[in-house]
Amino acid sequence: MEADGDALDSVRMLRAIRVIEAVCDATLAVSISQLAQRVDIPKATLARLVANLVSTGYLSFVPGRRLLVPGPRAVRFGLRAVGNSHFRRECRTLLRELVGKLGETCNLVALDGDCVVYIERVETDAPLRMHLEPGTRAPLHCTAGGKLLLSQMDTAERNRLIGLLRLERKTAATIIEPQALIRELDRLKKLGIGEDSEEFVAGMVGVAVAIRAADSPVPVAALVCHAATARATLREIEEKLPMLNAMAQRLGNLLNSPSLKAE
Repeated sequence: MEADGDALDSVRMLRAIRVIEAVCDATLAVSISQLAQRVDIPKATLARLVANLVSTGYLSFVPGRRLLVPGPRAVRFGLRAVGNSHFRRECRTLLRELVGKLGETCNLVALDGDCVVYIERVETDAPLRMHLEPGTRAPLHCTAGGKLLLSQMDTAERNRLIGLLRLERKTAATIIEPQALIRELDRLKKLGIGEDSEEFVAGMVGVAVAIRAADSPVPVAALVCHAATARATLREIEEKLPMLNAMAQRLGNLLNSPSLKAE
């Protein structure tokens, strides 16, 4: 009987983790009905699980609405995991190797609400470079990593998020019209990349590729290479896509976690 109880506790724990992951993966707040479809857990069971996760701070309801977002404990957990010295050190080692091959700055970014956040970054030794510290947040609509992550979202979810974004002009090349941005993202989705053609900073271009988890079609992060236009054009960076994709696979091995499946 004790073994049966341990097995049941394991199922409950895995279900809780699946629910937290599903809410964290969503770019917008989700209802319990939407969540039930994503995790394939009966609504009654899910409602009890959500109540426990909300009471312990792993999930939160949007004030005045029955929509779920990550709670403060989930956010702290995620930030501690990303800031883990071993994880950062491994990422930095791989990025340093890539920078040595490409000669240009490379960074790892992830979705953070309505922005991207720089998780790790290794800069080129060449002059004319943009200095950004890990933890810096940047817009989605005008950065290579942001556009890559937007382009890979479910279309309806992506369009809803674009409607909420502040499409601020950063340079003369920044796309600030929602429909024009949607067309650009449709184009990039077909290519499987993200591009920044002097849209965030004048004189800087960038290309991004997806880093994926084994159990999800949605990228968990993006690998980005930036260069000053005085040294390289956007097309010249894109010629290095095979090396970027190979490194994205290796970085994905660090970020991937085993599929969590509960009976």
